[in-house]
Amino acid sequence: MLIRKPSDIEPSEITDRALYQNRRAFIKSAGAAALTAGLPGWFAAEAAIPGKIALPPIRKSAYSTNEPLNSLKDITGYINFYEFGTDKYSPAVLAKSLRTRPWTVRVSGEVKRPKTFEVDELIKLAPLEERTYRLRCVEAWSMVIPWIGYPIAELIKRLEPTGNAKYVEFTTLHDPDQMPGQRAFFGSLDWPYVEGLRMDEAMHPLAILGFGLYGEVLPNQNGAPVRVVVPWKYGFKSAKSIVGIRFVEKQPLNSWQKANSREYGFYSNVNPTVDHPRWSQATERRIGDFFKRKTLMFNGYAEQVAHLYAGMDLRKYY
Repeated sequence: MLIRKPSDIEPSEITDRALYQNRRAFIKSAGAAALTAGLPGWFAAEAAIPGKIALPPIRKSAYSTNEPLNSLKDITGYINFYEFGTDKYSPAVLAKSLRTRPWTVRVSGEVKRPKTFEVDELIKLAPLEERTYRLRCVEAWSMVIPWIGYPIAELIKRLEPTGNAKYVEFTTLHDPDQMPGQRAFFGSLDWPYVEGLRMDEAMHPLAILGFGLYGEVLPNQNGAPVRVVVPWKYGFKSAKSIVGIRFVEKQPLNSWQKANSREYGFYSNVNPTVDHPRWSQATERRIGDFFKRKTLMFNGYAEQVAHLYAGMDLRKYY
C-alpha cells in the first residue's frame, strides 16, 4: 500500500475531470456494443449512474493504495445491496428507482450541535478527496475502488460529541416503494439497515463518508447519495444510502449481527485467521482475476489501524 504524507501531494494532483469524462464516454460506447452483443450487464450498470450532479473539486489523497483499479463495470455491476435484491446483479437494475434528491441526513444523540443536513450541504462540508481503497467482502471477494469523500472525523468535529458518545450508529433509508428488496427479503433483516462504529474507529482518518467514485457522484446501486467506507472492515460495515447518524453511549446492534450473531460480529475486521462459519477467509478472489490471493490482515491496513485493537481477542471480538 502506498501511503504518502499530505505534504507530498502537489496542487497539480487535483483530479482532472476531463479524464473521467473521457473514460465515461468510452464506457458508454462499450456498453452499447455489449448490449448489441447480447450482454446487458454493462448497460444496466451504466443506466443507474446519475452523472448529472456535479461534485466540487476533488483532490487526490495520501491515503490510497497503488494497486490497479477495478473497472467501472465491475464496481457498478457486481454489488451487495440487499435493499435492491439478494444477488449481486439486481441492484444495478433495480436501484434506478431510488430518488437521491431531495435527501437529508439527520444527526442526533450525544452531540452538542445536532443538525439535519441537506446532502449537498453535507458534500460541501469539507474538501473532497479521491481515496483509492481495497474493498473486501465477507464472501471472500474483493475490489479496488476510487472513492470520493472526506473523513467522517471532519463531520464529527463540527458536531461536538459529548463525553457520553462512545459509538456512532448509521441508519439507512427504509422505503419499500423505492427499495424492492425491503419488500421481498423477509425473515433475515429488520429494516432499516443499521451499522455502527466505535468512536475511535469513526474518527480514524481512513474512515470516510463517500459521495462518489471514479470522479462522479455515487451511482444509486453503490449507496447514493452518501455512504460510509471503512476499508479495513468487511464490506457490509460500510452502510449505504444513509439518512441518520446517531451518537450513542452503548454499542449499537448492527443488522447482520442481529440477524445472525454467530456469523456476523460488531467489529467485522478483515481477518484471515478467523473464518466465516461457512467458508475460509484466508484467501480472496479479486474481481477480474483468475487466481485467488492471500487475504491481508485488516485488508492491508494493519499498519494504520492495528493499534485500535491492541490487547483485544480478535476471535472473540470478530
